[in-house]
This record gives sequence, C-alpha cells and structure tokens, in this order.
Amino acid sequence: MGITIAVGVLALLVGLIIGFFAARWYMKKYFEDNPPISPDMIKQMMAQMGQKPSQKKLNQLMSSMKAQQKKENSKK
Repeated sequence: MGITIAVGVLALLVGLIIGFFAARWYMKKYFEDNPPISPDMIKQMMAQMGQKPSQKKLNQLMSSMKAQQKKENSKK
C-alpha cells in the first residue's frame, strides 16, 4: 500500500516537471515563430509601405488587432 502511494506521488512529480519543461519549450518556440506585434513594429511596416502613420491610425490598428485576437481566442 505504501509503495503504491509513493510510486503515485513520484509519477505525479515527474509528470509535473516534464510538463513544465515541455510547455516552456513550446511557448519559446511559439513566440519565436509568431512574435507579438508592438506599435513600433506597425510604424516600421507602415513606413516601409510609404505611409506616414499617425497616432490615431496606430491606435485603431492596435485595437482592431486586439479585437481580432480576442475573437480567435474565443473560438478555441
């Protein structure tokens, strides 16, 4: 009986440790592939397209991107 409990607790701890490192690796990989977009990045992209970004336009783009992200997350 005591050995069964000890093996169960040990398996739980090993699973938690492995799960933590697997999740950490996955999130690092995800953010390398899909970096979060900042207002500075949007300014640079607009400048490359020949547009002069105003603060109002940047705010509109950021809010629309946040709304789209929330919409995608709610579908999951």
